[in-house]
Amino acid sequence: MNVSMQKTSEVSGRLTVEITPADYEAKVKEDLKKIGKTHTIPGFRKGHVSMADLQRRFGKQVASDVINETVYKAVIDYINDNKLEVLGHPVPVEVIELDLKNKSDFTFEYDLALAPALNIELNKDITIPYYPIEVSEEMVKEQDEAFRKRFGKQEPGETTEPDCLVKGSLMELNPDGTIKEGEGAIQVVSTIVGPKFFTSDEERAKFADKKVGDKIVFNPWNTCNGNPTELSSMLQIDKEKAADVKADFELTVSEIIVLRPAEHNDEFYTNVFGADKIHSEEEYTEEVKRMIAGQLSGNSEMVFRGDVRKALMERYGEMQLPEEILKRWLMTREANFTAENIDEEFAKMIPDLKWQLITDKIAEQGKLEVTDDDMLEYARGMAAQQLAQYGMTNMDIETITGFAKNILADKQWAPRIHEQVAATKLFDYIKSQVSLDEHPMSLDAFREMVSKPQE
Repeated sequence: MNVSMQKTSEVSGRLTVEITPADYEAKVKEDLKKIGKTHTIPGFRKGHVSMADLQRRFGKQVASDVINETVYKAVIDYINDNKLEVLGHPVPVEVIELDLKNKSDFTFEYDLALAPALNIELNKDITIPYYPIEVSEEMVKEQDEAFRKRFGKQEPGETTEPDCLVKGSLMELNPDGTIKEGEGAIQVVSTIVGPKFFTSDEERAKFADKKVGDKIVFNPWNTCNGNPTELSSMLQIDKEKAADVKADFELTVSEIIVLRPAEHNDEFYTNVFGADKIHSEEEYTEEVKRMIAGQLSGNSEMVFRGDVRKALMERYGEMQLPEEILKRWLMTREANFTAENIDEEFAKMIPDLKWQLITDKIAEQGKLEVTDDDMLEYARGMAAQQLAQYGMTNMDIETITGFAKNILADKQWAPRIHEQVAATKLFDYIKSQVSLDEHPMSLDAFREMVSKPQE
């Protein structure tokens, strides 16, 4: 067998594979013998089929398969041995039908789409803007209030408050405001109402400054825009019936439950950040700031990545691509690519393809790799965030690691995590190589900046 390549341009080559009977006949005979041993062929005992019969029945198909496999392996080996950076897959110059009766030497040709040579230099002469979002005192205060409410305690109150729950009996009213009686009247001995969840400000206002024993007339339908599930729960009736209940009701308050925010103390610090991590008010405030800064950093990072892509594409995006070969490859790979639409569709792909080539080269230069430990650490962060959504902010590392391993075992999540970790490593590396022109700004200013149409 002879394999050779001729460069047809700076980004393309034609690979020629010349194959003779000596390259495939032995494998053809071996595969035919396997068929004779393993297949049941009418008129023959298994394992007692002559080579001539096997050749007659299966020879053409087996020879064709063996030749194709041998040639394809030779192509892949040549690419790997010569360290060719091929985009997509080798594309046959033409699809030929093998004439196994009259010709035993064959020549196959493949066009290769080669990656353009990129000389990417990252240095401090390249300046990229970076927009860290400042953590304001108001943000710290709001987060502190949220933590204190989350870990606060419910207790009886004397007067209704914005976050309170109200218990009491509920009576359906007639249009004239009297209590409806008789068959079909809705009367609930004990129910719980949460005014803070009402969708109507008008209905919520009716519960302000009420005490135990007060009577409140309100419209349950208006509190939830007629949501049958919420009405069913409040009125303790079936959803089907709740959908038609639009009357006013009178609630006689029997108990008011108010939320008393937690005090700043060791128990509170442990509930928020875990045992033995925070020992003072100052440490708590600094940790809250760091937490908020971490949450906001994703927004700054998103803008930074966009600016990096723009800057590097301007520097290195004018690269030559083997467009015609790639178009042919795409049409053999995807049924939705046709001769009629391939030019338009490929034009849409070019920016992402160029960016992929640039980032692949940077990752190669930086020797960036994603390890199992990297994946686990990222999954731990995901697990901690998910647990925090349910109020579990101080879980031990063993529990978080267990959740993380479950996430990585999910075949849908693992590739996404790998992609995210690879991207993080890439942009962290770029950040370490270039100069950052930092512009700290408030969250409002940042939002205004990113909301402006991009040029």
